[in-house]
Amino acid sequence: MFSYVDPSIYELLLDQGKIVTIGEDGRPSEDDIRPSTDRIHLLGPIPLPTMVDGREHTFRWYPFVRRTQHEQVLEIARRLRGTPDMNGLRDLLTSQMTVSSFLVYGAFEEAEVPLVRVHSCCMTGEIFGSLRCECGPQLEEAFRRIVDEGSGAIVYMASHEGRGIGLWAKGITYLLQDMGRDTYDANRDLNLPVDSRDFRDAAIVLLHFLHPPPRIRLLSNNPLKREDLTNHGIEIVGLERLVVGLTDHNLRYMHAKHAHGHATGDLPPASREDDEPKE
Repeated sequence: MFSYVDPSIYELLLDQGKIVTIGEDGRPSEDDIRPSTDRIHLLGPIPLPTMVDGREHTFRWYPFVRRTQHEQVLEIARRLRGTPDMNGLRDLLTSQMTVSSFLVYGAFEEAEVPLVRVHSCCMTGEIFGSLRCECGPQLEEAFRRIVDEGSGAIVYMASHEGRGIGLWAKGITYLLQDMGRDTYDANRDLNLPVDSRDFRDAAIVLLHFLHPPPRIRLLSNNPLKREDLTNHGIEIVGLERLVVGLTDHNLRYMHAKHAHGHATGDLPPASREDDEPKE
């Protein structure tokens, strides 16, 4: 965000093609072209050396953000140029810009039906190593499967914590689950949707990179992802199951997902201790 206070940096990125604006059809788009369409600003590529199974592999990283949020940050930066003030600085520090990521491996753009993982962020599972869900192992396995494939992509959705309810509400639902509620009922107890995620932004970015017709194999158990991507122009040729990271701590959670249509296959029974409410 602070780079935009100096317009020369922003102009440099634009001139080098490191920032592009794409419309909802995935094609490059300027503000005066198709003005009613949603737009995404895409930054990159940025080489990202990554350790997968103990070996280094380089992914190409493209952070992306919705144009509406990006423009708000640019407007604050314009106010700060030349006449910085504490109010403007505070506005810039507290401005919200949800940045998701597109991680590409190998000759993704040339693949006929590439393997794609659309992954919702999970701080507890991926950073803290929580065993209450399978999100961390799923992300690791997605990297592994894509490297084994030789090409593929991961779309990492940063605004999807707790199936879209945010980290604070997710913490409350954990406490409710410890009192005996399942992961979906806990959302309902807060008068929140059981799943409020929207995968349209992921579809827009995929349309930008895929050659026509846009066809992928989706690495997921979730029918909502398949439906959302299909509704926004991505043909799902196959849904490849991703069931990893099962523990005694998340089996009740996994059974709840299975009951709500996730293609988990047969699951071990949840232990009595896992089923019982906790004090």
